[in-house]
Amino acid sequence: MNLLLKSAIIVHPTDGKLHRKKRDILIKKGRIEKIAAKIAPESGTKVITFKNLHVSIGWFDSGVCFGEPGYEERETIANGLFTAAKSGFTDVILNSDTHPVPDSSSDIVFLKNVAESQATNLYPLGTLTSLAHGESLAELYDMKQSGAVGFYDYQSPIKNSNLLKIALQYCQNFDGLVYSFPLDMQIAGKGVVNEGPAAMKLGLKGIPALSEELQIARDLYILEYAGGRLHIPTITTAGAVKLISEAKKKGLDVSCSVAIHHLWFTDEVLEGFDTNFKVLPPLRNKTDIKALLKGVKDGVVDFVTTDHSPMDIEQKRVEFDNAAFGTLGLESAFGVLQQLFDLDQTISILTRGRERFGIPLSALKPGEMANLCLFDPTTEITLKKDSLYSTSKNNAFEGTLLKGSVHGIINGEQILI
Repeated sequence: MNLLLKSAIIVHPTDGKLHRKKRDILIKKGRIEKIAAKIAPESGTKVITFKNLHVSIGWFDSGVCFGEPGYEERETIANGLFTAAKSGFTDVILNSDTHPVPDSSSDIVFLKNVAESQATNLYPLGTLTSLAHGESLAELYDMKQSGAVGFYDYQSPIKNSNLLKIALQYCQNFDGLVYSFPLDMQIAGKGVVNEGPAAMKLGLKGIPALSEELQIARDLYILEYAGGRLHIPTITTAGAVKLISEAKKKGLDVSCSVAIHHLWFTDEVLEGFDTNFKVLPPLRNKTDIKALLKGVKDGVVDFVTTDHSPMDIEQKRVEFDNAAFGTLGLESAFGVLQQLFDLDQTISILTRGRERFGIPLSALKPGEMANLCLFDPTTEITLKKDSLYSTSKNNAFEGTLLKGSVHGIINGEQILI
């Protein structure tokens, strides 16, 4: 199908010739044919028009969970990718939060096959260790050859320091990316929220910032010794930002991400015992948020992820201590980020980072495959549960005023608008 986007304002901060220019964009057989001030539609061309239409490169999320296989009641891959597409994302990395976990090449092949023919591309992570038990390395090389973009025992800290060292050394043979979740379980204990005044007031066990920073300090020392490529997902503290900044200045090959909810909420929202705010790592304080936001702007924090984690109602409508960790994030991502950053910064955040995982990116120019997000940055919408595409409804941002709305995506010949 041939498409013609009419009067689209292009948001492309790295392209001075196109950035903020209103242009028509002609797409033929999934490839950008022409970008011009005015293009007359040919016969058989579908014309797409929206009021205040804006277009950018398709968005990228470095960490989502869906559930399939094993937890399809939370979210199937098909519905998860549909949700991602309706939220503006053309590429997502799938965390290893399934049952069974993906610890072999056949598991990676299964995930990729299930995701075929969807508008949003799925890039799976394999587990770092067999069964994600933290005892012996999984089939890392084979999974890499099958399409795994990294290795992560989802939200399970690597307790064995020597295992992390060996993983970093081994993965250098095939440019593998090792994940390490930033949590020292001996310090965190049975904590469920941030250690601080809010935890004391509510009578909940706390997880101190030390538990995150101690683990990161250990990991960075091992990285400096062993070499290799390390990714630290969902950091939450000012101390973590400082440690990673210093490591990057040393030249260590380390990247990190922060979840959007850790940029927006403090642990003060826990007063109502709403389990949608129970996330791991926990929500921290205003000082941490300030440091995280600065880290994103300075580039110390490489990615802002939704950390989209569907949980069915049975896992959330229980006592706070017994509730599962996790919140949705895909549908609210754009609208929340625009409240924290200006439009150019928001689009830069949503489009950067693919190269860390070896994911190709089509440029926004004639001859390239179309990899586009269509949106309106000015619409204001209050997020409501009945407007969510996700099967699960555990969204901490319910009731939040979002700035901006997404029309959909064009990803090659896959169109979801």
